[in-house]
Parts: sequence; structure tokens; C-alpha cells
Amino acid sequence: MSISIISLIWLTLWINMAQLQQGGPDEKEKTTALKDLLSRIDLDELMKKDEPPLEFPDTLEGFEYAFNEKGQLRHITTGEPFVFNAREDLHRWNQKRYEALGEIITKYVYELLEKDCKLKKISLPVDATESEPKNFIFMSEDAMTNPDKLMVLIHGSGVVRAGQWARKLIINEDLDSGTQIPYIKRAMDDNGCPEEHLIYVWDHFITHSAAENTFFVAHSYGGLAFVELMIQREADVKNKVTAVALTDSVHNVWHQEAGKTIREWMRENCCNWVSSSEPLDTSVESMLPDCPRVSAGTERHELTSWKSLPSIFKFFTEASEAKNSPLKAALTRRSHRIKHEEI
Repeated sequence: MSISIISLIWLTLWINMAQLQQGGPDEKEKTTALKDLLSRIDLDELMKKDEPPLEFPDTLEGFEYAFNEKGQLRHITTGEPFVFNAREDLHRWNQKRYEALGEIITKYVYELLEKDCKLKKISLPVDATESEPKNFIFMSEDAMTNPDKLMVLIHGSGVVRAGQWARKLIINEDLDSGTQIPYIKRAMDDNGCPEEHLIYVWDHFITHSAAENTFFVAHSYGGLAFVELMIQREADVKNKVTAVALTDSVHNVWHQEAGKTIREWMRENCCNWVSSSEPLDTSVESMLPDCPRVSAGTERHELTSWKSLPSIFKFFTEASEAKNSPLKAALTRRSHRIKHEEI
């Protein structure tokens, strides 16, 4: 009905304008008055009378859209890309619908930053009170402690938020082109975690070395990385590595789900020198069924590798000799096993 009214108004105005054009002495004054009248008509308000309510879903599923495996936004039934003009001749309603979808996508990207990229959400200002307005950023766990590199991503102005380059690209193209996530993941891949780094070095260098005997000294988290290497490359490690010295290792064969054969190999070929007030090489009780634990001769975690150095090289020498002497190897393995069982 409102469209008819609008049409009627314009028809009346057109007739009046036609009459004015036929002219009289006051034509200019009437034309000016008509323009003033037209400027006072709020077409947006008139159009609202035909609009559906500006109420939209608060989830992607409610909009009947989802991101596919390529990160593209697609209709869950038709598989078609997002359609802006969901209703013809209702531009304002379509725009509000688009903005509502954009807010949902913003929250979706935030979830990806936290769950997939493992970033932390940090409120700003850091010392803000409850009543103060707040903002936030996302940062990696090691952003304040990594001594090597720090990458800062800054988006533009407008409706884009943290983690986004352009909302339009996210909706019409894909997540890769519209978000900062590829930058974040590339930085993480280049940095890598210790476990991944060790596996890479193993695959590309250690396995190709000509050494008959390969030894590992792994300190603290390095012990966890070595156990992960064993889990991923068990047969290769057993074939290549002669002995492993751990120093105050934080590995955990249960949490890392190391299999029985790995635990058995560690009992025979590994030893962990741990921080302790006991003299060097004194047996230390262990709650885990992996390798023997002995004192590093110091209570300071960071000194365990240094203080146990002579014992570790003796351990490596004995392991190397045992490897070339079947009888001695059997006796050595048996002595290690008995020693561990006594602990």
C-alpha cells in the first residue's frame, strides 16, 4: 500500500510540475517551493513501511550458510555463494542482513584465532576497571618471551576486526583471502614447535649421516621432543641411535602415549640425570616405567647437563662398546634392567 502512496505522491507532484511548467509569473517561486517540499520527504521512512522486521539469526546455521573445506561461505542446501539481494527492492533490509551476517563471521574468526591458531585474547587496557570501555588483541603464548622473532598484524579501519583483512572477501571469496590466519599459520610453520623441528632435522639430516653410533643429549623439554620423535619414527630411531642421555627431562611416557616397545627400548638405552641433592649418579626413585633416573649432582635444573657431563660421556662409551660386543650388550642391558627394577 505504501508503494502506491509513494507513486501517488510522485504522480501528484509530476502533475503540479507540469502545471508549473505551463507557466505564470510566479513559476520560479513555485518551483523553489516544490523543490523544498521534495527535500522534506524521507524516502527511507516511506520504504520502511514495506520492510520485513529487521530481525536476523545469530548463527551461521540460522542463515543457512557454512564454510566448506576450502574456507568458502556456501549455502548449506544449494551450495551457492552468498547472495546479497535476498529480497528484491529491499536494499536497506538486505544491507542490515549483510551486517548481521558480518557480526557472526567476526565471532567465527575469533574462535578460529583461539582454537586453531592457539592465540590468547588479551583485554585492553590491561589495568581497566569494570566500568571502563575495553578493547582486545590476540597474541601467541610466547609473544612476550620469544627471543627470536615477533610479527605484528594490523588491520585497516571500518567494520573489520582483529584477525580480518576484509569482511567482504571472507563472505564473497574465502577465509584465506579475507583473514590474517594464513599469515599466522605461516609464521607458526616457520617457527615450528621443538617436536616438529626435531623430526624435520631427523628426516633431513640425522638419518643421512654416516655415523655408526648416534647419541642424544636432551635437556628439559628436549626429552619430551625426543620421546615424540620415537613415537613418530620408532623403527628408525632404534636402528640409528645407540644411547640417549636425558638431563632433567620433562617427558611423560603416559601423557605422550608412548607404546610398550618404546618404553622397553628407553629402559635399555636411556638414562635421565635429574636435579637432586644426592651425589652424582645416585639412583633416584621414578614413578614412570621408562628409563633409569640418577642424580645429576645438583639441585639446579639449568646445571644438570653441565654437572652430569663426565657421567654422560662414560655412559655413551659403555653403550658404544656394548653395541659391538653381543655378550657385553646382553650383560649391560640386564644390569640396566635390574637397576631400574630395584628403583
